[in-house]
Amino acid sequence: MQEYWKSYMKPIDEKPAIVAFNASAGDYAPDFEHMYAAFVKVKLQRPKENGLITQEEGDDISFIEDRIEFESLRYRSGKYIGRIISDGYVTFIYYLKLDFEWQNTVKDAMQHFSNYSYEFGSRTDAQWEIYKRLLFPTAKQWQIISNHHTCNKLKEQNDNLYIPRAIEHKAYFKTIEARHSFEQTIKKEGFTIQKQTTVPFNDTIIYGIIFYRTDNPFYYDIDELTLHLIDISTQFDGDYDGWECSLVKK
Repeated sequence: MQEYWKSYMKPIDEKPAIVAFNASAGDYAPDFEHMYAAFVKVKLQRPKENGLITQEEGDDISFIEDRIEFESLRYRSGKYIGRIISDGYVTFIYYLKLDFEWQNTVKDAMQHFSNYSYEFGSRTDAQWEIYKRLLFPTAKQWQIISNHHTCNKLKEQNDNLYIPRAIEHKAYFKTIEARHSFEQTIKKEGFTIQKQTTVPFNDTIIYGIIFYRTDNPFYYDIDELTLHLIDISTQFDGDYDGWECSLVKK
């Protein structure tokens, strides 16, 4: 299966953290053939004041990451599933079939980096709670990832993200009544209803709505807007389903 990695920021223990995770693993988690969660926690030598990694040290950490991955493949230890950078450390997380060779895997990898201190360990995690609760993003964190991906695509086409334009949104609800209540709420905030839809879903029907308003799609502005729409959708037991807009150049 092809790996699909994404990264985002969130607080962990009230400290900023950069989380990278194998998103494709969410399609099969938990994997009961890999029931052991294992980690290698490497201490950064020159972290930023906020505990995150500097660009200068990034190459060294990439070499460590690649070497651990190489040894895990050589030992057939398991699957590389995520990485957390926070509080002056980088933690690499794996899921293993068996953990009795994890010590040798880590030792053989880290012997090439004697100037770095580290610790490692493993424990049973049959339900993949570490992946689901620590690495995998919430609905709002996923939305921010999606927002920034779309903004990056627009920038690649020389879009001026600061220029307001009609931004189209979608949301889905379990009942017509919930959709109607959502519609009345967003109308008060200046949104225009474009279309209502009904969609077959798991032997039932969900009720969709397409709506728009003039806003600018700059990163933090669209984050604030879409997170607000998620809150309103959740209020009526619905799901916000993203946005799109036209390309507007300077």
